[in-house]
Amino acid sequence: MTDKQRFTSVWDAIEDTPQEAASMRARSALMMNLAEVIRQKGMTQAQAAALFGVTQPRISDLMRGKVNLFSLDTLIDMAATAGMGPMVKVSMPKTAPAKRPAHRAAAHA
Repeated sequence: MTDKQRFTSVWDAIEDTPQEAASMRARSALMMNLAEVIRQKGMTQAQAAALFGVTQPRISDLMRGKVNLFSLDTLIDMAATAGMGPMVKVSMPKTAPAKRPAHRAAAHA
């Protein structure tokens, strides 16, 4: 019998650190919402590109969900331009936060 590990999201399962997983969760959620807005407004990729000030291939990357090609800052800017009112929500951990890795703590000492 094997123990099955459970994850809150797919990003927690595939990313190396909780920080990377959190970034990917936020970016993927923004990308899905941006793609939905583009579809709901019936915009072509060229029209969306003009709205956001990017190229049509960049919108194609967005619509195809190429998360690794977009920074969180860029996606927040795009969401604001689309009138979406993006905001960051931070939840407090239910347990005590993990201690900083020794190599980082030593660098700041």
